Amino acid sequence: MRADARKNRDHLLAVAGTAITEQGVDVSLRDIARRADVGLATLLRHFPTREALLDALLRTSFDELAAQAAELETLSSPQDALVSWLRDCVAWTTEYRGVTVLMAAAIEDAESALHASCVTLRAAGARLLTRAQAAGMARSDIDGADLFALVAMLAWLGDQPSLAPRADHLVEVVASAILTSAGSRDAKEERRPRP
Repeated sequence: MRADARKNRDHLLAVAGTAITEQGVDVSLRDIARRADVGLATLLRHFPTREALLDALLRTSFDELAAQAAELETLSSPQDALVSWLRDCVAWTTEYRGVTVLMAAAIEDAESALHASCVTLRAAGARLLTRAQAAGMARSDIDGADLFALVAMLAWLGDQPSLAPRADHLVEVVASAILTSAGSRDAKEERRPRP
């Protein structure tokens, strides 16, 4: 890609990111083009569909969350890794209002531009969950699909103005429900202030 085309593409992504943060994923593509001071045809030349735009915008974050999961696998205890990743994943998904609805649909649609990124993200969480389960620190009756659904549910709460203040507390409640009594006890011990 030529340098000027790359610069235009990066500018469009920056403007789209701001617009989606402010107005949600349903923001008009025409509005994004207008904010970027380009024509709609220019936006569509770079990103022919809303999903293509979102995939380009979100892929870096998806990759970062997947890389974080891999790092947590080696640097943290199984329950700490799982809870930390869950918190960060929920926090990220609330950054772009409405993205969880698209992610939930994309995970089931192999033709979606977001499908591969969502599958990678779900697999990263599933590895952390499986590791915690193998260590006896997480419930054995849930899987990666359940964890992905819980992230979507918690992120949806963050999108609701009246419920958003409760989101952090509810992440902790859900994390405690995922962990077994041993994992919950260990996690509480580590959160307890040291004398």
